[in-house]
Amino acid sequence: MAKKKLNIGIIGGGFMGRTHSNAFRQAPEFFALDYQPVLKAVCTRSAEGAAKFAANWGFESAESDWRKLIERKDIDLIDIASPNDTHEEIAIAAAKAGKMVMCEKPLGRTAAEAERMVAAVEAAKVPNMVWYNYRRVPAVTLAKKLIDEGRLGKIFHYRAKFLQDWTISADVPQGGTGTWRLDASVAGSGVTGDLLAHCIDTAMWLNGGIETVTGATETFVKQRKHAVSGQVAEVKIDDASMFLSRFKNGSLGMFEATRYARGHKALYTLEINGEKASIFWDLHDLHRLQWFDHKDEGQLRGWRSIHITDGDHPYMGHWWVPGLQIGYEHTFIHQAADFIEGLTSGKAAAPTFRDALATEYVTDAVLKSAASKQWENVKG
Repeated sequence: MAKKKLNIGIIGGGFMGRTHSNAFRQAPEFFALDYQPVLKAVCTRSAEGAAKFAANWGFESAESDWRKLIERKDIDLIDIASPNDTHEEIAIAAAKAGKMVMCEKPLGRTAAEAERMVAAVEAAKVPNMVWYNYRRVPAVTLAKKLIDEGRLGKIFHYRAKFLQDWTISADVPQGGTGTWRLDASVAGSGVTGDLLAHCIDTAMWLNGGIETVTGATETFVKQRKHAVSGQVAEVKIDDASMFLSRFKNGSLGMFEATRYARGHKALYTLEINGEKASIFWDLHDLHRLQWFDHKDEGQLRGWRSIHITDGDHPYMGHWWVPGLQIGYEHTFIHQAADFIEGLTSGKAAAPTFRDALATEYVTDAVLKSAASKQWENVKG
């Protein structure tokens, strides 16, 4: 039986454009899907760059105007992998055109932008999803299963951190192709909306909603040259952000993100402490889940390292034999496969735009708290 074609148009030819393209190419090779993803067109600001990207990744065509891409009748799904300041306009236009929409995180630069995006896809009744890929690390997915089964009992603490060091030098510019994340007009915020957003999404998926937060942010380099204009301008994004939180289930949370942790390129860790057991996970060792169970025999009680490679572990039955690992790129393949499977089942794969809006409410509250120096309630 021939598979239905899912014609995909990806907007953005950078890091995320590559991860998404790879995901759609690989998903049908390892998952039994009713739809066959077709890399129909890629769109970047540069016609030359789009053509080069299309040739490298096997796209059938290239565009340099995203509006033309959305107007095309041969495109079913618009995948937004472009900078944050483009997300709202593209997503709303795509939804109004009746296209399915997938979007890189964060959904919008602010919760207000994200709300308008949610309204658009829900009014159009089009399938939608946000690429919070860390939910689909098999070890993290297993953690979710253990929590939902009650293995940890009542949760007391959730803590997460995401550390990088790539912006420490004052010579790093803001704006432009490679450093737009340092330009507030494009990014919206700094590590709060970039790194902490990942931590928050995972936390609420694992541990439920967040009610209140109190946070602090810092911008260590106050001025940077703009990569496009060449002018020295004030830096308005946050270089570091941390906050305390109270979850709806009564547990406490601690979150930290920075781009000023020398020696760390992408250190993302999370730990959850419950009355019966604890879980720890580290992105640098992503195929392992650290597990402590208090009911273990006293003399043998201690942390154990579970190697997540067996066929009965989440997603791993689609890959290699036990003992052989998968990596970062596979999380996107899992997400693409889940989205496509959702089209068949009629059950939307999470996180949808509305799910991702909850993260926007938390990041907005963190930034508000950093300014007010008070506890702030999270909307929703």
